[in-house]
Amino acid sequence: MRIGVSLSERGGPDSLVKLTDDVRRAADDGFSSAWLSNIFGVDALTALAVAGAQASGIELGTAVVPTYPRHPATLAQQARTTALAAGPGRLTLGIGLSHQIVIEDMFGYDFGRPLRHMDEYLSVLLPLLDAQPVSFSGETVKAQIGLSVPNEGRVPVLLAALGPKMLRLAAERTDGTVLWMTGPATVRDHIAPTITAAAEAAGRPAPRIVCILPVGVTGDVAAARERAAQAFQVYGTLPSYRAMMDREGAEGPADLAILGDEDTVAGKLEELAKAGVTDFVAGEFLGRDERERTRAFLRTLAASA
Repeated sequence: MRIGVSLSERGGPDSLVKLTDDVRRAADDGFSSAWLSNIFGVDALTALAVAGAQASGIELGTAVVPTYPRHPATLAQQARTTALAAGPGRLTLGIGLSHQIVIEDMFGYDFGRPLRHMDEYLSVLLPLLDAQPVSFSGETVKAQIGLSVPNEGRVPVLLAALGPKMLRLAAERTDGTVLWMTGPATVRDHIAPTITAAAEAAGRPAPRIVCILPVGVTGDVAAARERAAQAFQVYGTLPSYRAMMDREGAEGPADLAILGDEDTVAGKLEELAKAGVTDFVAGEFLGRDERERTRAFLRTLAASA
């Protein structure tokens, strides 16, 4: 199981400078990948284009870019430009539906047919990423377009998928899935068998399963769990994540945080590896001293991965 890190956006006019420093440090620390979310802060692909052009030697991923607000041709254009800036073989494009409360209430799009939307979206996005023109007319997406962005290598796509139908789509059309707030039992009993069987049935390579979870090496687990409960509270209210927590038997997001001393955290990460996770991405969220302790421990795991 490869070990990566989740990048935290830090505010201020020098936020991209800080992000570049964080990517550079992650590469120097020996991590295999660094992932940036795309929510309401900086645009993830633009930020990774800046950071990737200045910090080399590490995979850069989005986790994830919501599809609804961007036409797939626009996203393909931006992703290929980011890949051009970062260098061949470095960008992995993680995409996802986001959530009804975001897509309908904030952006004003219809969230009524998410599976069809994503299937049709991929029918335009994937050929354009491979430098092929597209002529497609679906119920939710239409495109008659080609791109002239230089293409110096394939951009892999991961699909944020939790339900059985979306997992099958990820297996049949993309390189795998990227998860958040999904525990080891759920990966073992639901995510991994569903996506792996679908990939095998479609004659596709074994899919990547990228799992992002909050993690902290700490001597005060109770305080760390309380901090996780506050920081990630909203995810317990979103239906897709709530369903995964119910599968896991977790009361809330804090129960999914990986917390404890080095041996305890190592054991929990080993559980994820045995469940089928191919890439663990650490969401470091504690204070400075515990964050440094966590990073030092994760470095040892990355070195031996």
